[in-house]
Amino acid sequence: MAGIMRENGLKSRTVHKYKATTHSKHNHPVHDHVLNQTFQAERPNQVWMSDITYVWPIEGWLYVASIMDLFTRKIVGWKADSRMTKELVMAALEQAYEREKPDDGVLHHSDRGSQYASREYRDKLKEYQMIGSMSRKGNGYDNACIESFHSVIKRELIHLETYETRARAKRDIWEYIDLWYNRVRIHSSIGYKTPVQYHSMYDHPPMCHLLLLFYCLGQGTDAWKFPNDEYNRSN
Repeated sequence: MAGIMRENGLKSRTVHKYKATTHSKHNHPVHDHVLNQTFQAERPNQVWMSDITYVWPIEGWLYVASIMDLFTRKIVGWKADSRMTKELVMAALEQAYEREKPDDGVLHHSDRGSQYASREYRDKLKEYQMIGSMSRKGNGYDNACIESFHSVIKRELIHLETYETRARAKRDIWEYIDLWYNRVRIHSSIGYKTPVQYHSMYDHPPMCHLLLLFYCLGQGTDAWKFPNDEYNRSN
């Protein structure tokens, strides 16, 4: 049966073992539950939600830390590594900050994992003038939006592949997030727009958006090209 499926280009969905990505039994201080399940925002970079998930290449586990902007549903930062450390989540936060350059006062929400509760991560939030918020103990729904994204990427990508190496998995995750999820995949929660499109509509009134389209058409195909070295710059 497996051979027949391979010949026809079919892949089966497989059940993978669970691996915990949260170590909430620690002595670090935790932030209050400021978000309080208010899964709405009025502008980009008002609320960010963070979480860690995992991939299971044959080579060994790969942990993926992601940060979502609640208003646009865009993944503003993500990093992947073989170890689930505070350095991993800090790298994702630093990438998000450099990409978005948000104003002060971003509400940053995460679970109570030791990585997010570490002194270094809390210091980084202070450096960026962000407000910390953490889920209540044992309440996964408090971080539902970013956990939903991780369910989607597993369903649409990870569960459909058998990865030999972490490098191949990381490359596919980059393509999925930065080229597909943020730029092409529409989201019902933002009016069936893409995250990049929704952010652009907020930044530019409709007439400016139309003028930008005419400009790109006048410049030819070069105006639409995506940089070939974007992956290397991002990772």
